[in-house]
Amino acid sequence: MSFLRRDRIEAKSHDQLLLMRQAGLVVARTLDLVVAEARAGTTTGELDRMAEEHIRDSGAVPSFKGYHGFPGSLCVSVNEEVVHGIPGDRELHDGDLVSIDCGAIVQGWHGDSARSLVVGGRAAPRPEDLALMDDTEAAMWAGIAALRAGGRLHAVGEQVEAAATAAQERRQAEGLPLSYGIVEDYVGHGIGREMHMDPHVPNFAVTSKGPTVPAGATLAIEPMLTLGTIETRTLEDDWTVVTSDGTRAAHWEHTVAVTAGGLWVLTAVDGGQQPLAAIGAAFAPAG
Repeated sequence: MSFLRRDRIEAKSHDQLLLMRQAGLVVARTLDLVVAEARAGTTTGELDRMAEEHIRDSGAVPSFKGYHGFPGSLCVSVNEEVVHGIPGDRELHDGDLVSIDCGAIVQGWHGDSARSLVVGGRAAPRPEDLALMDDTEAAMWAGIAALRAGGRLHAVGEQVEAAATAAQERRQAEGLPLSYGIVEDYVGHGIGREMHMDPHVPNFAVTSKGPTVPAGATLAIEPMLTLGTIETRTLEDDWTVVTSDGTRAAHWEHTVAVTAGGLWVLTAVDGGQQPLAAIGAAFAPAG
């Protein structure tokens, strides 16, 4: 696959990381806003309008709007939609599993993050949807924790896959008969002055060790898990990606800076300090 040939990781300077942190905070706060407003009766287009207004009021520019012709400032993907859902007049309902992806640019530097949620809160969903949402987030953090200066890039995918497999086995032992698929067609990526840069970051184990990660690397780690197949197809709008078998999907993403002393999650308001501590990973912002 093509990502095996993409082995250049650009390192950012201290000042560049600080600019990316500004973009990451705009994204984080925009997601805080729209996730709180993603309730039954709200349309995906209304969420998109809120996001664009907040991004621009924050002195930033939406990364997604106009990107290769994409019409929205958010990607809002509902239920069987994996990624790149176009915001519009679709109304959300209690129990919908929704993934919201957001990007912003500050002084030419990008931040990119995604979260999944269930409309109506944790009491509303099917148990398998709640498990999928939580386990995809945990797999993302496992992948993030695999990053370190001087380490192997493809350790990320190994840990994402290991976390997803362990979660599936645990759920089955608890009596929840589910099977996770890790989407392979869409992977993580480098990020900086462009939203999508080398290298590709697979969310699954591969035979290649991948390039060495330098201090100053900035990477978007974004696993997408499904309740069934890993196969996807793109709808006639040429954007919305859905699972081929109609099973539901979840998507989580953070932009992460690798520093000499550890990790700095640029799209988390706290820099990732609490979740990194919970999994034993070093938190080291470029202060």
